[in-house]
Amino acid sequence: MDILGIGTDIVECLRIGRMIEQHGELFLNRVFTEREIRYCQERKRTVEHFAGRWAAKESVLKALGVGWWRGMSLTEVEIRNELGGKPQVHLCGAAKDAAQNLRVGDIMLSIAHCRAYATAYALAVRGVGA
Repeated sequence: MDILGIGTDIVECLRIGRMIEQHGELFLNRVFTEREIRYCQERKRTVEHFAGRWAAKESVLKALGVGWWRGMSLTEVEIRNELGGKPQVHLCGAAKDAAQNLRVGDIMLSIAHCRAYATAYALAVRGVGA
């Protein structure tokens, strides 16, 4: 297993809360998938979970070495959780193309948050036999 890239991000939960207040569904739908919105809205500390997803998306793009570019949408990086809570990365569109070009086999992800901040760390690795 070869490490192809790492990425980390930290965001103030208050900043994400303000974006949600100011722009509502427009912001949510531009940044998060329907599945992510449902997941976060079902949680006790909704804003912290949205902030965690934001940080996760940013860290994944950094791990892929692409950042945001014209034509790429944050909804192309979806963060899901396994039954035990472990976060999983699902890619589509330009984000998936970037991962395939790098021969990424998996993206390992860790997310943490408190009332003030959310942070995430992503590790892009080449899969076995890739």
